[in-house]
Amino acid sequence: MPEPVLDDRHAVNDLVATFWRRALSALAAMVAVGSAAAQPEALPAVTPYRPSVSTPAALSAPGWLEVEAGFQNSRAVDPDSRASLPYDLKLAFTPDWGIRLGGDAYVREHSADGSTVSGFGDTSVILKRRFEVNAASAFGLEFGVKSPTARSGIGSGHTDLTLNGIYSGDFAEAWHADINVWATHPGGADPGTAAWQGGWATALSRDLSDRYGVSAELSGTQQRGAASTSQALLAASWSPSPAQTLDIGFSKGLSAASGGWSFFFGTTFLLAHLF
Repeated sequence: MPEPVLDDRHAVNDLVATFWRRALSALAAMVAVGSAAAQPEALPAVTPYRPSVSTPAALSAPGWLEVEAGFQNSRAVDPDSRASLPYDLKLAFTPDWGIRLGGDAYVREHSADGSTVSGFGDTSVILKRRFEVNAASAFGLEFGVKSPTARSGIGSGHTDLTLNGIYSGDFAEAWHADINVWATHPGGADPGTAAWQGGWATALSRDLSDRYGVSAELSGTQQRGAASTSQALLAASWSPSPAQTLDIGFSKGLSAASGGWSFFFGTTFLLAHLF
């Protein structure tokens, strides 16, 4: 008796379900590691950069390897769905100098034509400098290089250079603002477009208590010869300890070129004290 032939749609659904299970299992393992590391009372507090587009001027605790990891599922036109496991490894040498390594540990894209591609994403290395103004505010400067480590069809396929200027400030007791303005030089700009792309992001966050917080952000990009993009983001966070924070939220593109909805969750935790 011949074996039954599985419907292509069922096969894709099974693959998607498998990916979700693996993503949730990986994140649960990361949370467990972070919780175990957060037991000693002497640990410093984490400095989450995720899940917003903008980053604060502050660096993570000097000498500690801080890890950010999560899951993101996006809906757009092409690809019509994109699931990824973003990560960021942060290490500050002093309160004013640090470096981080980030990207996507895994990406799965489903295109409008029905094809699916998956694999490791592009990788970015960013050098950061902080300039303190006073106890409540600071400026920051980041220089980043994104390398095309992803397979064809997932990443950009070229090296990008980015310079990002930051201002962060506390105000009205529990409120905090992060403003980023950056310029990116894509290694493979499309014909008819400018050699540089500008970007901006403004995030506003508030602590509801010692453990809970909320944040909102508007961001976008502009490049001569290409359609501008803009996005709104809302997120909430919970800190079971100062050494670990979990977040959850969603974003929505505000123009045709900005994509659709995106849902995400993740964690930030201290992994190891290196020096």
